[in-house]
Amino acid sequence: MKVALSTIGKFHTFDLARELFARDALAGVMTGYPRFKLKNEKIPQELIHSFPLVHGAYMAFPWKDRLPDPAIGLWERLDAESFAAYAAAKLPPCDVYVGLSGSSLKAGRRAKSRGAAYVCDRGSTHIRAQSEILADENARWGVPGEPVDPRVIAVEEAEYAEADRVTVPSSFVLRTFLDRGVPLEKMRRLSYGVNLSRFAPAGAPAAGRFDVLFVGGMSLRKGLPYLCAAFDKVEHPNKSLTFVGSTSAPVMELLKARGLWPKEARAVGHMPQEKLKERMSASHVMVLPSLEEGLAMVLAQTMACGCPVIATPNTGAQDIVSDGEEGFIFPARDVDALAERLQRLADDPNLRDAMGAKALARVKSFGGWRDYGDEAMKIYGELVA
Repeated sequence: MKVALSTIGKFHTFDLARELFARDALAGVMTGYPRFKLKNEKIPQELIHSFPLVHGAYMAFPWKDRLPDPAIGLWERLDAESFAAYAAAKLPPCDVYVGLSGSSLKAGRRAKSRGAAYVCDRGSTHIRAQSEILADENARWGVPGEPVDPRVIAVEEAEYAEADRVTVPSSFVLRTFLDRGVPLEKMRRLSYGVNLSRFAPAGAPAAGRFDVLFVGGMSLRKGLPYLCAAFDKVEHPNKSLTFVGSTSAPVMELLKARGLWPKEARAVGHMPQEKLKERMSASHVMVLPSLEEGLAMVLAQTMACGCPVIATPNTGAQDIVSDGEEGFIFPARDVDALAERLQRLADDPNLRDAMGAKALARVKSFGGWRDYGDEAMKIYGELVA
């Protein structure tokens, strides 16, 4: 069985590609990522087909966070459409084609015309669920504009309909598909792994402090206003809140204008994984208050560093975290619930240490990307059979 993959970026697709290559099942992987950034992926270069013309420019543009939403939307749509055409043109002979949603429809149809199976890999909630959640959040904060372009919704729903299978990473995401009428027999849950060779304890939190970490892009979708408001309620003489990931000037300006940006907060931007591992290990807790995610990989990565997590069910956390054991799960947008759980960890270092140890033990039991590869092969094998 040979499997071809496509992803406009890297995401988890390259983790899957390595697992398929190890099983002699990789036909090729098509990506919008620049080739020079893929040299350490442990996949033969002849199996990687790169089209970075639009996506590479989008990634590298230094003032993207200051562009108006319509300009960003236009650029992202051009990115997706141009890559979709490239993936269809470069699709190698295969038994199964697996394409990340948003840019897989053309290649999926071409694969089916050749007699291959088409799997749509969706990393977030059903596109309509995502649009509804984001529209509601924008309205709460007075942010104008449509959160998801109707043309994007149309493409995604056509992908779900055309695909022989749709893979999703969490139970939370699966429910959003079933709630919108996608039949259960078409759906498969395929949860991500974690690379324990890259993420492991590298230090420990400082005594006498309470350092809170957030990892991800700064956006309303990630629930940042609720994290800032909850953190401000925590009483501790030496507390800090650090944001790691892509920054957003409009979001930071909104938070400051509403008086929600804590004086102890700082945004440090992107961080290489080696440094991120150290930051996770040195933090007392990592909080992910998202309103909508697929299965945030930073949860397992943080747990692998011995750091407890606090997250909403909307991050997929309920699949990997037992509430009150490796961390806490709290309802999305519930500032008081989040503040109460933060205060408990701030007041009780022993509880924090115990949860961190349980988080590390739990993530070691997952099996990593190898188990992910085994489960993926099982799903693809069903289609070939």
